[in-house]
Amino acid sequence: AILDRIPESELLSLFVGYGYNPVIVSGDDPALVHPAFAKALAEANDKITQIQQDARNNNNQHATIHRPAWPMIILRTPKGWTGPKEVDGLKIEGSFRSHQVPMSSPAENPGHLKNLSEWLASYNPSELFDENGALLPELKTLIPPPELRMGGNPYTNPKHKALRLPDFKKFGIAVPSRGGVKASDTFICGQFLKEVIVLNETLRNFRIFGPDETASNRLHAVFDVTNRQFMGEITEDDASNHTAQDGRVMEILSEHQCEGWLEGYLLTGGHGLLNSYEAFIHIISSMFNQHAKWLKMCKDIPWRNDLSSLNILLASHVWRQDHNGFTHQDPGFIDHVVNKKPEIVRCYLPPDANCLLSVMHHCVKSKHKVNVVTAGKHPSPQWLTIEEAASHCAAGIGIWEWASNDRGCEPDIIMCACGDVPTLEALAATSILREKLPDLKIRFVNVVNLMKLPPKSEHPNGLSQEAFDSLFTKDKPILFAFHGYPHLVEKLVYRRSNRNLKVKGYVEEGTISTAFDMTVMNKLDRFNLVIDACNIIMSQENNVDKKSKWSAAYVKQEMDQMLVKHSAYINEFGVDMPEIEGW
Repeated sequence: AILDRIPESELLSLFVGYGYNPVIVSGDDPALVHPAFAKALAEANDKITQIQQDARNNNNQHATIHRPAWPMIILRTPKGWTGPKEVDGLKIEGSFRSHQVPMSSPAENPGHLKNLSEWLASYNPSELFDENGALLPELKTLIPPPELRMGGNPYTNPKHKALRLPDFKKFGIAVPSRGGVKASDTFICGQFLKEVIVLNETLRNFRIFGPDETASNRLHAVFDVTNRQFMGEITEDDASNHTAQDGRVMEILSEHQCEGWLEGYLLTGGHGLLNSYEAFIHIISSMFNQHAKWLKMCKDIPWRNDLSSLNILLASHVWRQDHNGFTHQDPGFIDHVVNKKPEIVRCYLPPDANCLLSVMHHCVKSKHKVNVVTAGKHPSPQWLTIEEAASHCAAGIGIWEWASNDRGCEPDIIMCACGDVPTLEALAATSILREKLPDLKIRFVNVVNLMKLPPKSEHPNGLSQEAFDSLFTKDKPILFAFHGYPHLVEKLVYRRSNRNLKVKGYVEEGTISTAFDMTVMNKLDRFNLVIDACNIIMSQENNVDKKSKWSAAYVKQEMDQMLVKHSAYINEFGVDMPEIEGW
């Protein structure tokens, strides 16, 4: 409506300013508008063909390509064109009312029935169909042959072609001791993506999209072999910052634009990855929603081919926003994702770099899925060797025996973690409990694939009831440290037999503070987890040995004192305590 109400000169200037070569087709007489539009299409096609030929005839790979002004058709016709002119004395065609239901009750309103009948009859159906309702033969001949139909275009229904992928294990980092090495998970992943770009350079079928955050999210290794692609003016500073007319990375500070680019690229046969800050991925929620629905509907159409998966990497996540604070904290996108069709959506929360390598390799290799991966970019402890990570990620969930002490007996409590920071804090809490309460039997479970939690009847990745019970037992208390909002885990395990569950996660607390203090504010830190475990132990009747049960109160008090010490330390020094940083 706004564009229709400005002068035509301003309308043309607007789109010229956007870089287009616009042409306006306007009118309200179909007999005149249709041939005018056909002419405009033919001219636009000729211009596009010429632009392509000029670019392809330039054999000098390093020559500057002048940004073309692509043709654009602006169609100006009445809103509700060829619909009823008036209903109940109110203008319909050419009015906002045509966007509504102008004849809402023809069954009860004879006037509306007359309007509806006259409108439908205006299309002269007797000139289109025979007495049996079949399309007339002379019109049927106008249908293009299969090879010329839009659905037969290889760019509108592409056949999936697998990426050339390196062995992700060669990028794995050595882990001589549990947590003894620190590394940026996404930086290691960037090394893998760099090789993906190299291996597919001749195919030119893989792109990375992001709202100006590829380097910020520590994927900058890709700039060793490619650039940010930009067809506008490139300054000396741009050139030194990996910006050029040719490149496999596309960035613009608009999550909408990046998601639209990626979806279009996938729909025409490409492979890609969108990386974003976790809190701001909500901007594309409705776009993701429609793409997931599209993938679901394609599965119901036998002639539609599978597409490459839509892969989203969420870095700069909720637990490491100590320098940005509350505005940059929101892990709730995955809450929205899990509501889509189970055959389509996957959510992964790898605990370390080697697990992220395994997960990312799986995601870019997959077809017809939406894969959401949440991972950290800051240096953090590494837990699993690359072989262990590959096995753990293939299972999606598992007991970490090296962190447990319940082999051969019933666990007193099950400590579970999902996400890199929750895993760190849960492991630290387990370490404290095993030191302070050595007779307490603890089983440590880690979740990589979030969709392992619901039953298999609700998600194809879900564990069977027997497999779930073998990990979590049927009744032992579970203390679950989760990356996101606690209610999501509660929802996913709702139908499980063991409901003896306490979930700790993000509860909308945050400000600019230290990294560890972010967890303290939300009571996901190791000290609060130990306090929760002690409360659980003390509430047990006969299932915990008496020494551990009666010692728990003292451990709980000690943890309260550690929280006081933590608060005083960060207030005085502005950094976390050495025993936190060095654990």
